[in-house]
Amino acid sequence: MLDKEYINGVKERMTKSDTERREIIKDSGDALHLAKRAIFSLHREDTTDAELKMQESKNIILELQKKFDINVLDAQGSYRAGLEEIVEASLFFDFIGGKDFGEIKLNVPDDVYIAGLCDVPGELLRYAVRFATKRDFEMAQRCQETAQEVVGGLIQFNLTSYLRTKLDQAKNAVRKLEQVNYELSLRK
Repeated sequence: MLDKEYINGVKERMTKSDTERREIIKDSGDALHLAKRAIFSLHREDTTDAELKMQESKNIILELQKKFDINVLDAQGSYRAGLEEIVEASLFFDFIGGKDFGEIKLNVPDDVYIAGLCDVPGELLRYAVRFATKRDFEMAQRCQETAQEVVGGLIQFNLTSYLRTKLDQAKNAVRKLEQVNYELSLRK
């Protein structure tokens, strides 16, 4: 015979867990979208809008971190993806502001930080191409040097699986930046 009291308890816990999961997915998606829009604003040199979107994105994550246990959050891929995008946007914002890449003022797991850092050379490539079309050779060179420094730092890690793929993408962005700067040097 079925223990109805126990089954009802299981149902309640599973319903609660599903409700929490949906909230985390929705809010994390909102944070990710805002971070992407912040990056887009940075590419358009609208740092004011980028800063507003970054803060809003971080506030969403901070609210999730207050509301849910970190183990519950970390189990959700959408939460990790949102954090990764915030890391990428924050570091790109630091580059635009002439700051060193460092700690993000959020509780970010190390592997998520590294994944976001791996994405920065791709943004630097886009930024360099934009400035190369304006014939701003110094900025294109600065983008290449920064991307090379990022990849040089990442090579020190023994990255595997997902992070290895991200590192390979970062290396590819560096190769493309080298090509952009080589072609610029021919046109000087």
